[in-house]
Amino acid sequence: MFGKRSMTTVGAALVAGTMVLGLTGCGGSGSGDVKVGLITKTDSNPYFVKLREAAQAQADKDGAKLVALAGAFDGDNEGQVSAIENMVGQGVKGILITPNSSTGVLDAIKKARDAGVVVIALDTATDPEDAVDATFATDNKAAGVSQGKWVKAAIGSTPPQVVMLDGTPGGTVDTFRHDGFLEGFGITNDSPEIVGRENTNGDQTKAQTAMENILQRAPGINALYTINEPAAAGAYQAIQAANRANQITIGSIDGSCTGVADVKAGKIGATVMQFPAKMAELGVQAVVKFAKDGTKPSGFNDTGSQLITDKPVAGLESKDTAWGEQNCWGKAGS
Repeated sequence: MFGKRSMTTVGAALVAGTMVLGLTGCGGSGSGDVKVGLITKTDSNPYFVKLREAAQAQADKDGAKLVALAGAFDGDNEGQVSAIENMVGQGVKGILITPNSSTGVLDAIKKARDAGVVVIALDTATDPEDAVDATFATDNKAAGVSQGKWVKAAIGSTPPQVVMLDGTPGGTVDTFRHDGFLEGFGITNDSPEIVGRENTNGDQTKAQTAMENILQRAPGINALYTINEPAAAGAYQAIQAANRANQITIGSIDGSCTGVADVKAGKIGATVMQFPAKMAELGVQAVVKFAKDGTKPSGFNDTGSQLITDKPVAGLESKDTAWGEQNCWGKAGS
């Protein structure tokens, strides 16, 4: 949630994206000619790398072929449209996509579905939801609520001074997480408790710069929302440099192994773990099933989330970092 192999034109997509990440697997599943497309927001963010790796592993297991493309940056709708068109031209049976926004690639998705391709959203839902055949994703509003509740409880009775380090303006995931945090914390966008907010695109360097600037304007902050763990890591670097590491409570969302390690080290107070591997596995399985018998997946399928912290608070279920290290970005409940 966020490097940069450009996919903003069909030509670029053909150069960077005809990397076929999965060759036809062995195992006699009868799916060897099934081609599954995967389009992520970027190809460098660790979250999407994990999702891609899990899709690759499942494709190998099912004897299918995975073709993976990505946008040049978080918010690159044009690149994702080009990738969809490219994959339809390659004859994929299904496309798994983490759309940059809920509405930015709907026309291309419709054309793909009209061409007989099953389209499944991973991680990010479309608007309307039925613009795709099915969605496998985190309930990002619920994840944001968990982060907000924990940060609020962690600062206790101290009058809150909150900073919001958001992702990409208008992004679906960004909006759900942002709104969820506010709900969980018990404030609104215009609450005076919010003393700073910046968009970071979920990028560590941008988050560090944003936090450095905010600390100069609002040195008394004590509560920090971050859109993802790279943003949290960047913010922590700025906070540590300002000798404020023990004075600001940081919450985040992702649940990477690196993020869990940062929670264990005390850099992040808590993170809400997602399960991108499960999203990818279910998506590949659904496309292979569609190719075999025509059965299409449907509806929104919540792949779960889990609050990870070594500082549990009353009334909020959580797991510690030992559990997190064993389950980071894996299957929910494993």
